[in-house]
Amino acid sequence: MERLRQDDPQHFGPYVTLARLDADSTVDSVPERRYLARTAGGERTVLVCAARADADPARWAGDAESTWRHRVPRFLSLTESGSTPEGVPWYGAPYTPLLPLPAVLAAYGGPLPEDVVRRLGAGLAEGLAAAHSMGLTHAGVSPAAVLLTPGGPLLGGFGTVRAGAPGLDPGCLAVELASGGQPHPLGDIFALGAVLAYALTGHTVPERDELPPGLRQLIASCLARDPADRPQSAQALLCELVRPAADGAQDAPAADGAQGAPAAASEWYVLPPVPTLFDHASAPPLPGRVVAALADQSAQLLAVELPAVWEPFPSAAQKVY
Repeated sequence: MERLRQDDPQHFGPYVTLARLDADSTVDSVPERRYLARTAGGERTVLVCAARADADPARWAGDAESTWRHRVPRFLSLTESGSTPEGVPWYGAPYTPLLPLPAVLAAYGGPLPEDVVRRLGAGLAEGLAAAHSMGLTHAGVSPAAVLLTPGGPLLGGFGTVRAGAPGLDPGCLAVELASGGQPHPLGDIFALGAVLAYALTGHTVPERDELPPGLRQLIASCLARDPADRPQSAQALLCELVRPAADGAQDAPAADGAQGAPAAASEWYVLPPVPTLFDHASAPPLPGRVVAALADQSAQLLAVELPAVWEPFPSAAQKVY
């Protein structure tokens, strides 16, 4: 959560802009401009995502509409959309404490433990499997597009490649897409492999030896240059990520790297069936420092005071879903 700059919009439809979600240091790799905002009366708080100046606004808005129409699990749920008086399209989603993956690593103090990354990857693979079954390609999976919440990960940034590829980490762009090919599901598999590599090492193009042995081969296969050498579906990738539960994985270390007796394998790896993988009753365990960062964001947001007098500006063609 960052202070607003002078060039940031003061409002989006009925919402007063309170803060930016992303730090200045990550702005070049963020697929859209993201803000935390609240109604003037304080009744509702939302995450607002707006098109970047270097994106195709019509394509960006169309992809945002598609995410609402299909209601893809693990994709950011939209509640409304509109455009600013300057013609910049935006959409709103209900606010819950959330951190982009780069902010998660910053809060944790470095790359995440393997067990946390497995669960993160499983949640993202679950969403991609659902999207692909509907005939949709995300075309924008990247570290900044991953939003970690207390209930599991969500994917934003839908359609970044189709919108002109601004804000996409180049390490997440499959070779066939970098050369001008059309987005396809195996491109999403490549990008998810790069995201998992980032979560484990801090960058999307790691050396093979930087990856932990338990995920080295799987991530390397996701990042294969030839699409035929990648896992052929997100569902297959999901099964590989949760396989240690059936195979008897090694004990995982404590989430914050604390010394002492390791957690039982079942505590970390025995997952409920995929349809309820990340419901609130079985949310993935998060490192304590990440939980503290999520709580701090929520507290800061509550403390922001709204202007004493504020009148909403007109918002063109606003929709409420």
